[in-house]
Amino acid sequence: MEQYRGVFDPEELSVLGSLFDGAITALPPSMRTSENRTAVAKLILERAAIGESGLARLMNLLITISPQG
Repeated sequence: MEQYRGVFDPEELSVLGSLFDGAITALPPSMRTSENRTAVAKLILERAAIGESGLARLMNLLITISPQG
């Protein structure tokens, strides 16, 4: 992914969607509130604005905290 340009292409949106889904799945069911979903989405978009290295670190964190990880 390139530096944030204000618009994401379909491939980038697919990656961001997968990250979001993984993050929500990693949360215990009691924490899957709309507020937490919004916070996770904002975090992912902020990291996407930083660039690929920020997303890679976020993916590693999600893998670490995931029940399947």
